[in-house]
Order: sequence, then structure tokens, then C-alpha cells
Amino acid sequence: MTHLVVVGSSIAGATAAGALRSGGFAGDISLIGEEAPQPYSRVPLSKGVLAGTETLESATLAALPDDVNLVLGSAATSLDVEGRSVQLADGVVMPYDGVIIATGARARRLARKGQAGEHVIRTLDDAAAIAARIPMARSAIVVGAGFLGMEVGSTLRSRGLDVTLVDREPPLRRLLGQWLSDYLIKTADEAGIRFHITPGDVELLGNPISGVAFRDGRKLEADVVVCAAGDLPNVEWLADSGLHIAGGLVVDARCLAAPRVAGAGDVTSREVKPGVFRRTPHWSNAVTQGRAAAAVLLDPAVPPYQPDHYFWTEQFGIDLKIAGELPLAGQPEIIDGDPASGSAVLRWHHDGQPVAAASINFRLPVVKLKRLAAPATGTAAR
Repeated sequence: MTHLVVVGSSIAGATAAGALRSGGFAGDISLIGEEAPQPYSRVPLSKGVLAGTETLESATLAALPDDVNLVLGSAATSLDVEGRSVQLADGVVMPYDGVIIATGARARRLARKGQAGEHVIRTLDDAAAIAARIPMARSAIVVGAGFLGMEVGSTLRSRGLDVTLVDREPPLRRLLGQWLSDYLIKTADEAGIRFHITPGDVELLGNPISGVAFRDGRKLEADVVVCAAGDLPNVEWLADSGLHIAGGLVVDARCLAAPRVAGAGDVTSREVKPGVFRRTPHWSNAVTQGRAAAAVLLDPAVPPYQPDHYFWTEQFGIDLKIAGELPLAGQPEIIDGDPASGSAVLRWHHDGQPVAAASINFRLPVVKLKRLAAPATGTAAR
């Protein structure tokens, strides 16, 4: 192989490109990115960048080796698997000997066609647009109370805005279970957050958008409306590639979608049981999978990749780290500390076996947290 191409310039793609070179590949490496800025981390966008405590530039990732060819500001539009080439929006056709697909995901939008003023937070431009509105705003609605929505709500509240979080169900209930969900709700409530939990979709009002309407006829208005209603994997450009798409680009246990075609990050999905495909859209997994995708192109005989079921969130003064596979269920075991005091280590069990562990404002090395989640084998949360 003389030329390897990575499509996607976020954390999974940048990690993969760096791992190809550090793994000993001496040929040409090209990193294609739809966004023009240098590769950056999305992690601080909903936190420090939006809070005004970090600059947009601070999100930039460490520089890749100088001999990695960066092709930024040009989206990939199609993949020819048999011909081994990637076509770009500007008409350039880039041949490859091996390719890593790491095109990530985009924010799911709720606005109607032509309806202006919907804010999402996925890119540097998204974060900058919201940040520009904050000094002139007094109130905000965040649609979606998942991890991202809760972080955005926390940050906007810290900037002095009156914040209402809107969702179909209590925040993070399906992923974190009732105990931890209730704990986070209580903390958010004490910070002054209002929750509007109602079944069904919401409609964005106005043009530009100035509020939301619910099925029962009620309406809420705010100076800023941010939608954090999930994401969609960027797979449309692969429609004619012949690759398997099911909830994302389907990859096998070694991150391969086809011979010499690997995948990494939020764009990928894996078959967790027959006919059921699942993505793992977490920063730590994108890093681990980026390395694994690079490794399998360099050596097809590498061992199967182990998903990294570790993530963290910062919201309402809580630094929450979780190791293990979601969803959580049942009452956790308190390993150390006291949740009522705001600092604790917790563990969840299933059929008598530990399956997940969490730390709340507790200084605990990540490796120890992962061991708590799976002390018998060390493989449930790597």
C-alpha cells in the first residue's frame, strides 16, 4: 500500500491518521475534512467554549505529523469501493489503497424548510452562533435533555439565562436509569432549571424561531432556542458504495466494513445481536476506534476491537464519569463517599455481576473506575 485516505477530520479521523503514521506506515496519508478549520475536539463546545472560559482556538487538536496531507473544506460525495477512490465535492477523485471512514454525525434538526433561527451545537460555527446570542438574551429553551442538552442547559444557566429544558421523558432516564436520572434532575432543579416533560414532538414557532409549541396547545417563548435532539450519522455519501448501512456504517469486530475499508467514530454501528445495530457515539470510543481502524489497515490479522464504554459529562457542578455499557438499571451500590454530599463512587450489578460504575465529583483514576465496572474480566468497559 502506498496511499491511505481518512475521510473525516474530527477526533476519530485525526486519531486514525496519526495512528497510521505512528504505526509504521511510510506511504502517503491524506485526511479529508468537510469543515475548513484544523481538526478540533467537539467536547468543549457545550462547556468551556459556550461558557466563555475557553476560546474557539482552544478546541484545536494536537497537530498531526507534517507529512499528513490535509484536504480540508471539501466534503466527500461518493466512494467507489471496487475502484478504490473517493470523489470530493470539488470534483477531485482521490485514489486509495486503503480508506478509513470517519465522517461522524450531524445534529438532528427540527426546523421546517426555510425556518430560520434554529440553533444546534455540533461545530465551531454552531458554538460561536449561540455564544453571540447570549449577551443579548435573558431566556433560553433547550429541546432535548440528553447529555448534550443538559450540558448546554447548564452552561446557559451559568451565563445567567433563565433556562427551560424540554423533552418527552425525564432527562437521561432511558440511559442512566431512574436513580441517577433523579439525582441529576434534583441538581439541575437546585440550579434553577425548569423542565417541561411532555410526550410527542414539539413544533418550533416563528421565523426566526422564538419558541416551541406542544401537542396540548401550550407554548413557550424564549430569546434563544437550542435543539439538542440527537444526531444522524453522515452516511448519505456512501449510498452507492455497496457498503452495509444500518443505523450507521456497519463494521465488524475489527472495524472493517469491507476489505481495505475501515470505519471509526460516530458514523459507525456494530451488530450487538442478530438484526440489532448500535452506535457508540462517545469521544473516548472515537479515539479507541480510530486507533483500531488504523491498526486493521496496517495488519488485517489484528485482534478484535473492544468498544470503549467510558464517557463523562459536566453539568450543574457535577463531574460525572461512567464506565460500563448502558443502560443502567436498578439501585446502585455505594462504593465510596456519599451521594447526598455530592461526591461518591457507585456501581451497578446485573445477575450478580458488576456491569457499570460511576464517579460523582470523586477523584478516581479512569482505569480504576473501569476495573470496578468489570473486575472479573476487565473487558466490559475498556
